[in-house]
Amino acid sequence: MAIDLHVHSTASDGTEPPAGVMRAAAAAGLDVVALTDHDTTAGWAEAGVAAREAGVTLVPGAEISCQVHGIGVHMLSYLHDPAHPALLAELSRTRHDRLDRARRMVRQIGHDYDLSWEHVLEHVGDDATVGRPHIADAMVARGLVASRDEAFATVLHNRSRYYRPHHAPDAAVVVRAIRAAGGVAVMAHPRAGRRGRVVADAVIADLAAAGMAGLEVDHRDHDAGDRVALRAMAGELGLLPTGSSDYHGTGKLNELGEFTTAPEVLEALVALGTGAEVVRP
Repeated sequence: MAIDLHVHSTASDGTEPPAGVMRAAAAAGLDVVALTDHDTTAGWAEAGVAAREAGVTLVPGAEISCQVHGIGVHMLSYLHDPAHPALLAELSRTRHDRLDRARRMVRQIGHDYDLSWEHVLEHVGDDATVGRPHIADAMVARGLVASRDEAFATVLHNRSRYYRPHHAPDAAVVVRAIRAAGGVAVMAHPRAGRRGRVVADAVIADLAAAGMAGLEVDHRDHDAGDRVALRAMAGELGLLPTGSSDYHGTGKLNELGEFTTAPEVLEALVALGTGAEVVRP
C-alpha cells in the first residue's frame, strides 16, 4: 500500500486543483493521500469527490503555521473537525494575517520591480490561502525571476529586505486545538534546516507531552542522518513516524509518493482521529 500524507493543492500554494491532485495521486500509484493545504480545509469537499472517482483513499488534513520562541513550525493536522471553534479561529487569524503580509511584501517589492497586487491575484485560486509562493509565481510570469526557487532564494528569502513576518500561534496551543477538534497532530519536516532555523529536540519532546502524535521522518528536506535520528526520537517519545512527498505540483520538485508512510502507522493515525472521516472509494 502506497501512502503519501502531505500534499498541497490550489487551495493553498499547490499548482493543481484538489480534484487534479487526487487524479495525479491515482496515476502515481498511490492508494492513500492526505490533502494538507496551508491553514485551510477549503479543498476537502472537491478532493473527496475526486478521490472516490479515482479510487484513492483521502485523509483530510491541513498544514498549520505556528511557532516556538520565534522559530517557525508547521504542524500537520489530520482528521480534525473543520468547524471546531478554537482551531477554526486560529486558522482564520493566520489566513487573514498571511494575506496582509503578502500585500505588504508586494507593496515593498513593487518599489523596485514591475509587480503589483493585481499581478499576484492572477495566481491565487478561489478562497486559497495566500502566501509567498503566489508572489513567486507572479514574478515568474512577469519574467522577473526564472522559477519559484530563484524567487525564494532572493527577493522572498526570509533574510531579504522585502520579507515581512506573519502571525503564527504557539505550537503547543495549536497541538491542543487540534486534539480538541478530534484531530491528530504531526510535526512536518522538523529537520528542514534549509528553510531556516529548526526547533531543538527538547521542543519536540515538549510538544509530544502536549499531545502531538507524530513526526514527519521521511521527507525530501531530511538527509539520511536526519531520518535515522528522527526515527529514533519518534521511538523514544512514542510518536508515529510518517513519510510524505510535500507535493506542490509544478511549484516544487517534490514528486508524489517519493516518500511514504507505513500502513501500520496510517492505521494508528486513523484510529486516533475522531473529528472527520477518511474518504474511501
